[in-house]
Amino acid sequence: MSGQDDFNGLTHFDHKGDARMVDVGAKAETERLARARGEIRMAPSTFALVKAGEAKKGDVIGVARIAAIMASKRTAELVPLCHPIALTHVSAEFELDEAASKVVLTVECRCTGQTGVEMEALTAVEVGLLTVYDMLKAVDRGMVITDVCLLEKSGGKSGRWVRADAENPTPSERQRVLQKRLGAD
Repeated sequence: MSGQDDFNGLTHFDHKGDARMVDVGAKAETERLARARGEIRMAPSTFALVKAGEAKKGDVIGVARIAAIMASKRTAELVPLCHPIALTHVSAEFELDEAASKVVLTVECRCTGQTGVEMEALTAVEVGLLTVYDMLKAVDRGMVITDVCLLEKSGGKSGRWVRADAENPTPSERQRVLQKRLGAD
């Protein structure tokens, strides 16, 4: 289907407004990348459990990392109109911000394909943070998952997009950029 068959410029709807999966068959395969971030705020006493690795359910960050990676691979099963994507790379990096009593999760997904990986990165962030909540809810039901957003995407016809406030990276993101520049990736 071509763009003229879209409903008000929305590609997941046909000209009648009915939902459809976008036909990506004619698109060229390109390198695709997406980075997303989110955070979970908690009570200082809960944060101390995470930092010390003393949560009753075990290694909160380790389990949440695996959950995020697994979720990225299952996005098409969770979001109805997403295409299944053969991911070539997924990383889930956690930053513990003691001053703000929060855990920040940044996920990067990559593939070579005909459609982007933004939904995979966003899904991974949400599920990773939900896992943190699940593992700590016995001691803190007041945790808040917040500020989940796409930081950047690249590849495809639309090229590269970077969130305006993504220019203020977290310390771990600055380290990742420095390592890439030095070829230590």
